[in-house]
Amino acid sequence: QVQLVESGGGSVQAGGSMMLSCSVSINSFDRRCLGWFRQAPGKERESVAGIGRDGRTAYKDSVKGRFTISKDNAKNTLYLQMNSLTLEDTAMYYCAVKASSILCTTPRLGSSEYDSWGQGTQVTVSS
Repeated sequence: QVQLVESGGGSVQAGGSMMLSCSVSINSFDRRCLGWFRQAPGKERESVAGIGRDGRTAYKDSVKGRFTISKDNAKNTLYLQMNSLTLEDTAMYYCAVKASSILCTTPRLGSSEYDSWGQGTQVTVSS
């Protein structure tokens, strides 16, 4: 059974930084598509970033240059480093994995690409 557990959320002032972690219990972690998503109150879930098996990354336009997705294959852990946070970054953040495939050749941003999700961690940015 696939399990994803996010950590690292909390409150931060605008302009600050925060790192999220996601521990993923799955075999062949290094070969899978992994991603971060977020959902703000009253809004639909949106993609933030994705990473493929070779470390290639993709980002939502509004976070490019501010957020960095990375992974540690030895620890089965996915990360999201968030810098220069704005009020618009306030949301519940979720990590996800495409558990149905170990052939992740390109990073994926579409939520339909993923089939296993964590419970989420809240990020609140205040002025």
